[in-house]
Amino acid sequence: MFKVINKGNNRVDVEIAGELDATQMRQALDELEITCIGIENGTMLYTVLDVEMPTFGAIMVELSRLPQLFSMVSRFDKVAVLADQDWIKTWSKIEGALIPGLEIRAFDRDEVVLAQGWLA
Repeated sequence: MFKVINKGNNRVDVEIAGELDATQMRQALDELEITCIGIENGTMLYTVLDVEMPTFGAIMVELSRLPQLFSMVSRFDKVAVLADQDWIKTWSKIEGALIPGLEIRAFDRDEVVLAQGWLA
């Protein structure tokens, strides 16, 4: 499951759960790209619910769209990641260090208010 919600005021919320295959990844990235049109200096609340590693096909879809993803990510200043899995929080910190101009912080899933406050 991958859900994208435009919250207005340059904020997008994303929820992901389960395992994504190539078809689901393609649809998710299409939806995210459309939702992010017109956003500048945006924030994103990314909630990860019991996610599994994406399939090899899904990873290949994501890699094939890296230029579009970097363009889309450049529309955002901050991303708060809500997750209970330590590997996701660690990966979020790594991404935050690797993507210039984007600040990413990981929070426990029950820290929604804290994450929203940081985004504000």
